[in-house]
Amino acid sequence: MIVLFRNFNSKHSTLIKLTLLIVALNVQDFAQFDSLVSTIGDVPSRTPFEGTMFSSVVPILPRAVNSEVSYPPRLPVGMSVATATSDELIESPSSLSEIAVAKTAPMVDFLYYPCQTYKGNPWSNWGDGVAIQGKYYSSIGDHKAPQGNAFIYEYDSKAKSLRCIVDIREVLNLPGEHYTPGKIHGRLDMGTDGWLYFSTHRGSTKVTTDKFHYQGDWILRHHPQSDQTQIVAHGPVGQQCIPCSVLDPERLIFYGGTVAGDIKDKRNMFFAYDIRLGRLLYSSYNGPARYMIFAKSTGRVYFVPGLSGQLYRYEPGKLSSQIGSKAEIGLRAATLETPQGFVYAVSKEGSLLYRFDTKTEDIMQISSAAIGSQTYITSIDSDPTGRYLYYVPGAHGGSQKDDAAVVQYDTLTKKKKVIAFLHPFLKNHFGYTPLGTFSTAVDPAADKLYITWNGNIGGSRRGRLTWDVCALTVIHIPEGERLPTEK
Repeated sequence: MIVLFRNFNSKHSTLIKLTLLIVALNVQDFAQFDSLVSTIGDVPSRTPFEGTMFSSVVPILPRAVNSEVSYPPRLPVGMSVATATSDELIESPSSLSEIAVAKTAPMVDFLYYPCQTYKGNPWSNWGDGVAIQGKYYSSIGDHKAPQGNAFIYEYDSKAKSLRCIVDIREVLNLPGEHYTPGKIHGRLDMGTDGWLYFSTHRGSTKVTTDKFHYQGDWILRHHPQSDQTQIVAHGPVGQQCIPCSVLDPERLIFYGGTVAGDIKDKRNMFFAYDIRLGRLLYSSYNGPARYMIFAKSTGRVYFVPGLSGQLYRYEPGKLSSQIGSKAEIGLRAATLETPQGFVYAVSKEGSLLYRFDTKTEDIMQISSAAIGSQTYITSIDSDPTGRYLYYVPGAHGGSQKDDAAVVQYDTLTKKKKVIAFLHPFLKNHFGYTPLGTFSTAVDPAADKLYITWNGNIGGSRRGRLTWDVCALTVIHIPEGERLPTEK
């Protein structure tokens, strides 16, 4: 069965919903589907999805279990973006019945990332994106090795368009037998110079060797206005991959956490690279594994060796050292500094939520971020006011087990609320199962949350769902769910 929805705006700006129901047993391609649309007859007065509204024609096509994925993935009838809303998005599963849920369902934009024109290993997102002036910058990669590839994208929220702006292999332009990175694993950050900065990471632990001419990974930058991409540094600390990064946008210092190209070397490094001077400022072992805290107000960077422990501080011109506080912190993801001078961090183990005071360097454990069975969170964002935090549990697969819950945490009341359950909504309407994310970002206007998904359209294999396609959702947060009545 195929169910289609189309919305029309009348000249009186009244939204009129026309629901079309078509039954077809063997629709094999969209050309055949288009033919069915053109010959549709009577329209039923009610369908099983009466409460759902779409801004364009959206078929729900049955997909067989273990079906082969056709690349590139695409929405039906030549669509590039689908926009939908439904009370299904705020229907709480029985397993999460005690969790607060938004009263108003959001509008959701859904898109597939371009450049997924072949089978990845798998296509996946690992780096944390950034939202700036109505644009969302994010990354995905094919996870291949030794000749992998990764891409940077710009989403324009006004045009609802998603375009690839950087092709890493094209920029590096290396001989075919040379190593090229299959992932971007650190943050994307915009400098005050108007350039977008990021670093690369390997697709496999076994290929960063002399055999494939490995000399270390890259720091790169892209200028969205001129569409130029440049190599900032190659191998700034030798044969090291760079899965962790953050930028000081004012001082233009790029901070990185590394893993050695040699799989036997388990040490992490920390380094600071001065972009203006084009040289390494500092490096040391016992560096961060996956994330750092950047205090914009002071220019200081904080990290823990590995993923948890006592914080180390680095500020330009000084050696890194432990902070005075003996309190420990888990640091798998962190927000940027809020107007109140706080940075919120979440641990890998137990998804514990911490508040770090950038003025006093005090650490406070404030809550558990989990709402259900999923505890792994790799991206957490504050809205511009510092009042609300947003995140999605189940980063490395499993978010669908908590119905791909998008969580809002109120830092004042210390209460959690789900603003949308994206599963099984995306599965039912687009055939896409969102399995986890490493990238979320709040728009500076505070009205949109961008999420880059690792997901599945091919169905289960050997009893489990695997990543095969990356997609983007834009959650339009209703005013009543983000403008607090409590002061």
